[in-house]
Amino acid sequence: MKLLRAELLKVRTTSTWWIFGLIALVLWALSLGVNWLVANTQADTTGLDADQAEQVRASLEPVNIASNLFTSGQFFGLLIVMLLAAILSTSEFFHQTATTTFLITPRRENVVLAKLGAGVAYGLLIWLLTTVLNLIFAPLILSSLDLGTQLGEGAIWRAIALNGLAYALWAVLGVGAGILIRSQLGATITLSLLYVLGYFGAALFFGLLAPKFGDWFEKLQVIVPSLASQLMVSGTELPGNPPRWVGAVVLIVYAVVAGTVGTLITKKRDIT
Repeated sequence: MKLLRAELLKVRTTSTWWIFGLIALVLWALSLGVNWLVANTQADTTGLDADQAEQVRASLEPVNIASNLFTSGQFFGLLIVMLLAAILSTSEFFHQTATTTFLITPRRENVVLAKLGAGVAYGLLIWLLTTVLNLIFAPLILSSLDLGTQLGEGAIWRAIALNGLAYALWAVLGVGAGILIRSQLGATITLSLLYVLGYFGAALFFGLLAPKFGDWFEKLQVIVPSLASQLMVSGTELPGNPPRWVGAVVLIVYAVVAGTVGTLITKKRDIT
């Protein structure tokens, strides 16, 4: 517990927390605005095949529109959480405190566990903040669309809960990535590019090749972490997509691998 409190203190006593918090709020507001525009969009299935048309209609069902609004901010929020968690690891090398840290705590796996715990804690804090804001503003948007709040639907609360799980798992990924990439600047740039370009690149890649290989190939996009987390927060199981639990399993596997690899590397790596 002392190590965990120390890791939490490292963030609270610097400007890191409010900078990331402010960025997260701005990006959340942007995401909510985009989701509001999407919610106002009328379904246009012209030129689409039967399966694609069914996906569009399903995504515009009230429960799915509501799930999208109540999890607004996920795309950029997960990126912020991953970067914040990565900084928990890279800060030791940036501030040249790694040697002192591991001399005081020779069992290096305990340090990694503390960083993982701190990353998850801050990830859940950002999730909680954005969720509270969504619970305030999403019902207003839904009411303006004459859709009702949809808060009586169990699918909404499952989407919110799975969104929290996604935030926690991306924090674990961030800590593991920070251990692999020691440079704070390098980790920030690399992870940001991989996250954003990976998301759009994968969506484009699978979208272009799916007509050639079939539905089974399109479903493979769930192996991309950012797409897996997006699948988790859909209100209902959308036609042509894997079940939501598959997205959760994929993220859990990535998180376990990242945490395990990060721990092993930290135990064996020379610290100078």
